[in-house]
Amino acid sequence: MIGPRAKRTRSRCPRRSYVDTSVVSKTDRLGRRTGPRRKYLVTEKLRILEETRRPGASIAEVARAHGINANIVFGWRRLAQRSLLRAESADSTPLLPVKLESPTLLPTVKVSSVPKAPLATRERGVIEIEFAGGIRVRLQGAVDALLLKRVLKALRRQ
Repeated sequence: MIGPRAKRTRSRCPRRSYVDTSVVSKTDRLGRRTGPRRKYLVTEKLRILEETRRPGASIAEVARAHGINANIVFGWRRLAQRSLLRAESADSTPLLPVKLESPTLLPTVKVSSVPKAPLATRERGVIEIEFAGGIRVRLQGAVDALLLKRVLKALRRQ
C-alpha cells in the first residue's frame, strides 16, 4: 500500500544486525568436548613442555606449532613448577609409611599340659508339653535350649 500510511510505518528491526558469534561446545558420542576448547591429556602437556625446555626453543613458537595460545603453555609451565602437573601411571599406587616394631614374644603353653575338662554327662529327663488342639511335644534326654525355642515358636504360629 502506497500512501501516507506507508510513510509512517517503519521497520521494527534495528538498523544494525548483530550476528551471534558465541560457539556452543558440542560433545561427540563418547562424551568428549568438541569445538574450540580442546582438552589436552597430561601426557600431551608434558610432551609440549619438554619441547619448550630444549635449548633455543621459544614457548611462543612451540605453542604456535601445536596450535595453542602461548598463555596456555605458560599456565602448564607454572603448574609443572608447583608439581601440580604430573603424569600418573595406571598401576601407580600411593605408598604409606610403615613403622616396624620388634616382635613381642608371648609365653607358650604346651597342649598336653592343659588339664582336660570333664565331659558333660547327659542328664536323663522328660519334657512333655500339651497345646490346645491336641498337639503334644515330648522331649527326652538333654535338650538344646535354642532348638526347643525354635520348635515352640513354630508351634505357636500354627
